[in-house]
Amino acid sequence: MRADNSRHLIEAARERAEQTRRRALRALKRLDATNTPVTFEAVAREANVSRSWLYSQPDLRAEIQAMRSRNQPASFSPPTPRRQRATDESLLRRLEAATQRIRQLEKDNRQLREALAEALGAARTTRITGTTSRRDTPGRHDPKLIGPC
Repeated sequence: MRADNSRHLIEAARERAEQTRRRALRALKRLDATNTPVTFEAVAREANVSRSWLYSQPDLRAEIQAMRSRNQPASFSPPTPRRQRATDESLLRRLEAATQRIRQLEKDNRQLREALAEALGAARTTRITGTTSRRDTPGRHDPKLIGPC
């Protein structure tokens, strides 16, 4: 029977894992010290490890993400000059105008629906009775003729 050498294999695997971890930590420190953008790709290349291994290490992953967000430049957008900012009064006027426009559109929509209902009713009546109406626009009365009668 052969001797059980599994403890040696386990110890070698543990040592390899620790070396890999130390390489990744050193790579992070080097990238940070040289102001190189810290990305998973850059750390993996620098430490000679795989990106998937970096993603599988919760503490290293959190550190890389923290360094990435810390080193990203804040997007600078200058504030709008005071004279160009909308005042509360102007915003209220715009809101009132929009509300008025909505009311007008709702009224127009209601009138169009009523006109459509009348037109459809007239068309149905015509189809059923076979008589035609002289009016071409529902809801409108014949105009009065102006001129000699």
